[in-house]
Amino acid sequence: MKTLLSSRPVLWFLFLFNLVVALAAPFVLDGTRGVMTAVGMGVVSLGAGVSLVRDRAGRASA
Repeated sequence: MKTLLSSRPVLWFLFLFNLVVALAAPFVLDGTRGVMTAVGMGVVSLGAGVSLVRDRAGRASA
């Protein structure tokens, strides 16, 4: 499972999908539910983005 989740296509999907949901959630959902959804999806998106950057830096130095 770890190899699947750390593959570049999956990380790109997680990054972009969760970023779009995080940006749209406050407009689609009302009040606290929209804000908390945006925060949660934003955290997942940032985690995937950091993994993509770390992977790129690791490949460049190797």
